[in-house]
Amino acid sequence: MTKETLTLMTWLIPAGPLLVFFLIMVFTNRNRTLSWALAWAGVIASLVLSWTVVANMVGLDVHELAHQPVQFASAHDWLPFGACPPIEGSNCTNWLDMGVAVDALTTIMLFMVPLAVLMIFVYSVGYHNYGSPRGMIKGVPNHGQEDPLFSRFFALMSLFAGAMLVLVVADNLLLLFIGWEIMGFCSYALIGFWYARDYHLEPGDIPHITPRQAARKAFMTTRIADVVMLLGIVLFYRSFGTLNFSEAFTLHGFEHAIAGIGLGGIAVMTLLLFTGAVGKSAQWPLHTWLPDAMEGPTPVSATIHAAAMVSAGIYLLLRIFPLIAVGFEGHEAVGWIIAGIGAFTALMAATIAVTQYDVKGVLAYSTISQLGFMVAAIGTGGYVAAAFHLITHAFFKALLFLASGSVIHGMEHGAMHVHDHHTDPQDMRYMGGLRHKMPVTFWTFLIGGMALSGLPFITAGFWSKDEIFAHAFAEFEHGHPLGLVVLVMLALAAFLTAFYTTRQLALTFAGKPRTPLAEHAHESNKFMTVPLMVLAFFAIVAGWVGIPDHFLGQDLGEINVFHHFVITTIKEPMIELYKEGLTPVNVKEEITWSWIPLATSLVVALGGIGAGVLVYGRNPLKKEQPDPLIRPLGPLHTFLNHKWYWDELYHVIFYRPTAWFAETFVYAWADQGLIDGTLHLTARTIYAVGRYCKQFEEVVISGGVDKIKDAFFWLSRESRLLQSGKIQEYVLYSGLLAVALVIMMLFVSVYGGLERLAGLF
Repeated sequence: MTKETLTLMTWLIPAGPLLVFFLIMVFTNRNRTLSWALAWAGVIASLVLSWTVVANMVGLDVHELAHQPVQFASAHDWLPFGACPPIEGSNCTNWLDMGVAVDALTTIMLFMVPLAVLMIFVYSVGYHNYGSPRGMIKGVPNHGQEDPLFSRFFALMSLFAGAMLVLVVADNLLLLFIGWEIMGFCSYALIGFWYARDYHLEPGDIPHITPRQAARKAFMTTRIADVVMLLGIVLFYRSFGTLNFSEAFTLHGFEHAIAGIGLGGIAVMTLLLFTGAVGKSAQWPLHTWLPDAMEGPTPVSATIHAAAMVSAGIYLLLRIFPLIAVGFEGHEAVGWIIAGIGAFTALMAATIAVTQYDVKGVLAYSTISQLGFMVAAIGTGGYVAAAFHLITHAFFKALLFLASGSVIHGMEHGAMHVHDHHTDPQDMRYMGGLRHKMPVTFWTFLIGGMALSGLPFITAGFWSKDEIFAHAFAEFEHGHPLGLVVLVMLALAAFLTAFYTTRQLALTFAGKPRTPLAEHAHESNKFMTVPLMVLAFFAIVAGWVGIPDHFLGQDLGEINVFHHFVITTIKEPMIELYKEGLTPVNVKEEITWSWIPLATSLVVALGGIGAGVLVYGRNPLKKEQPDPLIRPLGPLHTFLNHKWYWDELYHVIFYRPTAWFAETFVYAWADQGLIDGTLHLTARTIYAVGRYCKQFEEVVISGGVDKIKDAFFWLSRESRLLQSGKIQEYVLYSGLLAVALVIMMLFVSVYGGLERLAGLF
């Protein structure tokens, strides 16, 4: 195919799911069959287009890719923002461009995202009981019945998938941010999909918040990080003069940026953008929203934790890795902060997962932990290692979440059979013995669990984790103590990961059923089990493309095709930056083979699995038997079971002061006292003026007019008596008047004569 055709196909990759969203919402929302068929068609179209682009990219020579990382790109004028410098006879305008670009990093995401989303879409049809009697209660799970909001679910999931694909193919930070924010809305809408659901918890039950509370929590937490990230985007444009990755991440681009804001400014910009990834990828301290996001349907959990949302944060860090690398040179604290937050998050979340009983809650903290591995890898310069683990983790974590949903589905069927609507079907303490009840779910869950644990040499998780360990150890060998700190923390996290995964498998599938729900559980339908088998395949083979070239100290040639392919995205610009002394990260040098990272991988994986078998697998938990860890851990178990009390701590530190400030200052003083007081004073003043104006109108205007009117009425009544219409009366009145006038005249004349006479005497 020509580059023009492949570029057009790149533009069309997100179009299918985005178009399906509008079609379902406007036209087909009442037709459930057509809605899910359209959703499938949209994501299949994206898959075909994506894999066509992928096939053309992987067929290229890696040396050619290194010299020209972006093979398919196109941009169009989008937003005018000012005139060009004045040139005689010129009338041009600066434009902010929007475009797409495909390089090696984009390629691996285009392989993973549509495939994982398609499997989730197929699974969702069975998960929502398509073909069963239609449920009538909206906003709550309709167990055993088809969800009444079936079409809305697929519309929102299509928008979610389309937004992630927009983010992946974007050639600039702004378009990436648009997809980023659309996903934020979708996560809010889908986490709160069962918006009417409430819980009536008993002592000892797994704590839950309602889906609507979880949706608000996720939305607000990630928005805090996104505001900081937006500041970083503004500073990025101010410094580089562009938002395009390829244009900015060049030697000339960095020289221009450093001349403007200096290396310290680059470090600040890096941390601002990193904050956005901390929120989106649920890293400490903004990690608390992700476990509560499990209140959404299981396909939503799989999408958030594997195919989209949290993967977007790591993808952002990979996309801006040259900026991060230069930030290392500007200030060593940048590397410490990124790697430290990642390693601490990985270990902290792993300790919490050890004591959780919610089958999805364990996986939620596992996701936080595994994302910490990726962030720590980026902080130690492990660009390819982070990208590798991002892809492998997406496959086996999507598998685990869908398999956990299958378990919950089977337990819910058991609850319906025995009419028990009080026992939590997600609580692993009430499971057991499901290996025989749900064989397909068990074997696929086992494959995903072993991939998460890093079962050596077989599963994908082993190869990607080993790569991260190797990068951390290489940093230590190069004289950076941070590398050893990160390696130790990640090794402990990996040991706990293998342990809690084995614990989860044993509590769920081993032994005998501990409740009637587990006794009457059964395997899920084909819509749900077929995607599990597909994802299980990739949970194994996806790691084989990243076997090190010098594995076991032997020169095996360039068998690490993943590394040689993905590194082309940044190889040339990073070499230039290293030669100019702008970054300490040298991608030209390959990691020297060492037995220590491999031994670490083997010990923590096999040790964790062995410890899990020893504690939980050898003697499976029996009915009403307490967790074997409660007694030896004591108060520490309570501390870990309550998730380090992060939510309670944030409630005390942030919520209560904010609520007090809002109630005492904003509401009582500012709103009621100042604003309402001013408004009420103004109202009373205007009311008083109005009252006096009314009295003036009543007394002076209306009263005076009424008196004049009354006088005219009286005069008219009195004068009307003189107008009787009788001639005789008029003659009589005229005569009397004439007589009166004559008498008056005579009186005046006589009175005047008498005065003159008196004057003579």
